[in-house]
Parts: sequence; structure tokens; C-alpha cells
Amino acid sequence: MPKDPATLASDTSPGCYDLFDAAAIRAEVDAHLAGFLQDQAESACGGRLPTLVTDILARFLRGGKRLRPLLCTLGSLAAGGCVGPPVIAVAASLEMFHAFALIHDDVMDRSATRRGAPTVQQELAGHYLAQAPRRSGSRHIAQAAAFGNAGAILIGDLALVWSVHMLAAAGLDAHRFARTRTVINEMHHDVIYGQWLDLHAVGGSDSDVETPLSVIRYKTAKYSVERPLHLGAVLADAPPAALKALTTYALPIGEAFQLRDDLLGVFGDPSVTGKPVTDDLREGRRTLLLATAHALADPDQRRILARHVGDPLLTEHGASAVRTVLNETGAPEHVERRIATLRDEALRGLDDAPITTASKAELRTFAHHMTERTA
Repeated sequence: MPKDPATLASDTSPGCYDLFDAAAIRAEVDAHLAGFLQDQAESACGGRLPTLVTDILARFLRGGKRLRPLLCTLGSLAAGGCVGPPVIAVAASLEMFHAFALIHDDVMDRSATRRGAPTVQQELAGHYLAQAPRRSGSRHIAQAAAFGNAGAILIGDLALVWSVHMLAAAGLDAHRFARTRTVINEMHHDVIYGQWLDLHAVGGSDSDVETPLSVIRYKTAKYSVERPLHLGAVLADAPPAALKALTTYALPIGEAFQLRDDLLGVFGDPSVTGKPVTDDLREGRRTLLLATAHALADPDQRRILARHVGDPLLTEHGASAVRTVLNETGAPEHVERRIATLRDEALRGLDDAPITTASKAELRTFAHHMTERTA
């Protein structure tokens, strides 16, 4: 039977605690990831896996907010469970899966930086060039880029496989493993479908608002917030009512989280966000911000948007012209108001939710953090 959601977890087994400590959870997840990578470096392919591969993945995993692992552990606490080694292992598997998603996303978007450092494909291309420093020319550069892209896809694939291995090695009983696998399968489908929608949206209608919202729902709200919360909750045998309440909170706050990301992708500080503020515009991503601006723009402003958004050679001068149009149309203010509305909706969903009182307070804090952040 599930535990009483009105109280905190009573499970005090060794290594299991019932208070949400973000710093401690991050440290435990980091330690689990580091230990797993070390084990794989020594055992995978009979120890013959190239050090370059594990080193690059280890460096990549050292960045990030650990949002999904934190929400996973909070999901367990919300359902009256606790945070112990199995929960940490499952939470860490989410971060490994996220590495796969980001690495592949960077290849698809032809991104040069991630988390303030070169993307995996850029690092591999640099390694390729360093192996033959005396060779030069456009053909050699093209070969390096091809090597980088192919290698990044393989490293991303490896992160996906290892995320499944981490889940299988979490020490769950058959019942919890089955419930966990159901959530993980749904999450896998969500992120791939969201990525497909995002890919398909490029080149679509400039004023289309519904497609960007669908992308946000699957690529971020479900994948980044709802599924991690559900994953932790099923580890604590959460009843359907608790899962439904977590969804009521997760979807609007996940959408607001992505809308904030879209604003930071154009107006953020690269030294804080860790990525350029021209990538989204250069790629031509169909965000709610751009769709709103196009719908409100006059003909001259639309010509500026058409000239620069989606230009693979976009300069900072062109990006500045786009930002001017966005500000003139009031599109950022529209998005800010939507973020506030979604946050309020998520917070209202917590009022009568059948989850622990302490977790409600943490989720409220998360709601403000995810929507008011600068990185």
C-alpha cells in the first residue's frame, strides 16, 4: 500500500533520508555518474573503449543544473518515499539520458558551444585536426567536421545505452522496475517526438503558435519535468491521484521553463547561459517568441525577420536587428505574461494535491527558480 501522502517518508533504512537537500543530491548524483563511468572505462569492450570517448563524456556530464535528477528525487519525497541509493541511481540515469539528448541535439542544430565549452562534435573535430597538424585545406576541415559529427552521434548513442544500463543496475525490485520502465519508455517517446516536431517546424509558418507550444509540451514539459517527477513517485508506490497532481503542476511549469529558455536564447548573457545568443535565430527555430513577433509585426519588420531568422551566416549585427523588431512588437512582454500565467496555474495545482506538505513547498520554490532564472 502507498504511504500516507500527508506526511513525510517514514522509511529510515540505511542511506535513505526524507529531506530534500539539493546540494547533497547533486553531489550524490555526480558521484554515481563518476563511479559508473570509471567502471565502464575499465570493463566496457574488455577495457578497450577509447579513453577519448569516456573522457569527453565525463567532461560533458560535469556541467548542467541536474534539474531532472532533482525532480526525480523530489517526486519520491512527494509520494511519501525517501532518497536512498536506488533513487539516486535512477536519478543519475536521467542525467545520462539527458547527455544523449543534448549531444544529438547539438549535432542536429550544428551548435558550436554547450555549457560554455565546445560541443562534443567540435571537440572531436579539433582532436581530428590535431592528429594531422601538417595537413590543411577545406577538404581536411570538412573531414574533421564529418568525423566530429559521426563521433558525437556514437558518443550520444553510448550515453543512451548506458542510461538504460544504469537503470537496470539500480537494484529495484520487479514491481518498481516494471513501473519505472513504463515511465522511462514514455519519456523516450516524448523526447523523440518533441525533437521531431521541432525539426519539422523549421521552415513552417512564421506566425504558427500551436506548433511551438506542441514542441514545448513534449520536448520540455513532459520530458524535463513531468516524467522525472513521475519516475521518482513510482519508486515510492505513488497512487494514480498523486501522479495526476504532479502532472497538473509539471506541464504548465515545464512550458514556462522552456519559454524562459527561449527568451534567454535571444536576450541572455552568453557568459551566464554558456551558449551564444545567435544560435536559435541562426537555426530559425520556431519559438512562441518569434511567432508572436511575426503576428504583431508590420510589413517592414516582417522583412527584417525574414532576412535574418534562419540565416546560417547570421552576424551579431543581424541578430541585433531581430532583437530590435522583437522589442518593438512587444513579443518578449507577451511571452513574460504567459510565463507568469503558467507559473500561477502550476502553483494552484499544488493547493489540494495529495502529496507531502514539504514537497509542495519545494515544488513552489522550483516553480519560481525555473521561471525567473538567468541561465
